Amino acid sequence: MPEVNVEINGRKYRMACEDGQEEHLLALAGRFNASIEALKGSFGEIGDNRLTVMAGIAVLDELQEAERRIARLQHDIAELTEAGEALANEAGELEHKFGKRMAEAARKIEAIASAIDEAGAGAAPTQENGRL
Repeated sequence: MPEVNVEINGRKYRMACEDGQEEHLLALAGRFNASIEALKGSFGEIGDNRLTVMAGIAVLDELQEAERRIARLQHDIAELTEAGEALANEAGELEHKFGKRMAEAARKIEAIASAIDEAGAGAAPTQENGRL
């Protein structure tokens, strides 16, 4: 298991991590150290333990806010998915109704065309009735 040396608040710590996670651990430590440095800039030297606890709480506050945003986004996604499914169902129903109406219109047009053909066939000129 690889080990990484990280620096937090001016102190070095040796930490173990999984293979391939070295850079990730260094980045996390750097981010945590930046939180401590920001608090130091705001409050001055208030003691290592207190500073570390404040930084940890600040990071957890950010995490909790991110989790709330994720939950809201997941809720929004669920609502949008449900609305999309409802629209898809409605579109399918409209398509089905439209198809039925088109088929009915086509049937009526064919019936009219047949009636016209039949009427025209009865009045068609023939040599027998003397009309051409």
